[in-house]
Amino acid sequence: MQYPPSSKLGFFFSDHHRWLLQHINRELRNHADAEDTAADTFCQLLVARVDPDSIDQPRAYLSTIARRLMFDRFRRRKLELAYLERLSVLPEALAPSPEEQLQLIEALVAIDRALDGLPMIVKATFLYSQLDGLSYVAIAQKLELSERTVSRYMKQALRQCLLCEVAP
Repeated sequence: MQYPPSSKLGFFFSDHHRWLLQHINRELRNHADAEDTAADTFCQLLVARVDPDSIDQPRAYLSTIARRLMFDRFRRRKLELAYLERLSVLPEALAPSPEEQLQLIEALVAIDRALDGLPMIVKATFLYSQLDGLSYVAIAQKLELSERTVSRYMKQALRQCLLCEVAP
């Protein structure tokens, strides 16, 4: 009997969800985060419109998606903590509202994703310019680079950001 794609995914979910949740929970040691990550893993399958019958090794496939999602979660938390640490030194009058903080964290995560894959020095150059407002001269001094190299790195980072914005 041929099942519709949504039924196939439902069977796939019921066959593998419990195992995936336990697998993720062992890694994260946080049941709520494990549940979120397991749900996000199956959402990725749904969005990608993957036919469950085409997956030869379901557990390997699911654990690969989950591992990527956990990595993204760790990166986001690390960014959030760094941002909150910087906020903590601001005078209360200058601190952004909780809504603004959330928007800023989401923007930082988007920038981090856009710059993913670039060398750390290129990321640092971009962040010093865009977040700290340093001039190319100041960045060059801080990172012990030439101004020409700073300019080249900025072009590289901006090109990467533009490509991410244009990509579907």
